[in-house]
Amino acid sequence: MSVIETNPFATVIQMAGGYCLPRSLHVVADLGVADALEETPRTATDLAASVGAHPEALGRILRLLAAHEVFEMQGDTFSHSPASRLLRTDHPQSMRAFAQMFGLPIFWATFEALGHSVRTGLPAAETTFPEGFWAYLAQRPEEGRVFNAAMGAKAQGAVAGILASYDFSGFGLIGDIGGGSGHLLHAVLDNAPNARGVLFDLPHVIEEAAGVASERLALQAGDFFRDALPTCDAYLLMEIIHDWGDEEAVAILRAIRGAAPLHAKLLVIETIVPDDPNPDWSKMLDIHMLALLGGRQRTRQEYEELLAQSGFLLQREIDTRAGISILEALAA
Repeated sequence: MSVIETNPFATVIQMAGGYCLPRSLHVVADLGVADALEETPRTATDLAASVGAHPEALGRILRLLAAHEVFEMQGDTFSHSPASRLLRTDHPQSMRAFAQMFGLPIFWATFEALGHSVRTGLPAAETTFPEGFWAYLAQRPEEGRVFNAAMGAKAQGAVAGILASYDFSGFGLIGDIGGGSGHLLHAVLDNAPNARGVLFDLPHVIEEAAGVASERLALQAGDFFRDALPTCDAYLLMEIIHDWGDEEAVAILRAIRGAAPLHAKLLVIETIVPDDPNPDWSKMLDIHMLALLGGRQRTRQEYEELLAQSGFLLQREIDTRAGISILEALAA
């Protein structure tokens, strides 16, 4: 992939002042503009009346977004583009909540304090919201709802890619460690009808996930830093390790190794940082993890080293073509 040459001054100008672009996306998602815009092109004045916005200001915001392929602009009217359709609440792969999530105060204020992370290596969020990211969401139910909806929306494509890329039918008992509401494990069990599953997460998470329990899906509350993990034939660890620094990541992996029988497989499911220098979402996500949680996105080699320190041997990486990879590991 070649890097397109650009005017260096334009590069700096666009990047330095470019924060208005994502902020415009957040605002339009909050207002529900994509829901108000159906199949007939509408003027900004019409849309503003529907969503409670200032006509001229909304038109200028939409002009900017349309220049970046979110909506299309023809004269003084706007219509949908493939990207803006994803902002509709009723779209099967709706990303509206995902866009809203990045506009939540904890995200925006944390990046105002990013210099703290760069100077110290610690989460910038600790200077703006000392209670921590997860406690912040727990104390603000509406923002927590947006976050959960965003994670569910993001997971739709990822889960489909995982199921298309890996055969789970040979496992008897599958443990989803830190599996949240159980969306991945539930989909895996639907795809592997002879398997059973156990969802392991913190007590309050398991309490909220009570509705997914069944004869084939058991729930187990606990803390993977302190409590015994279930003994399974396979372990799913989806987007858990990237929340943590290396020391904590090794502790989680060693806890699984301590519970796992020799034949068990560990599937670490994460967005991998490529070795090339080109732009990639994983490199932006890495900075989000640094600023918000003190975690990180990692290269394949970095995961291989973490697994080796934890008693596992990386067997293969499977690119699901859904923005996420499966790292399959066995006991060393």
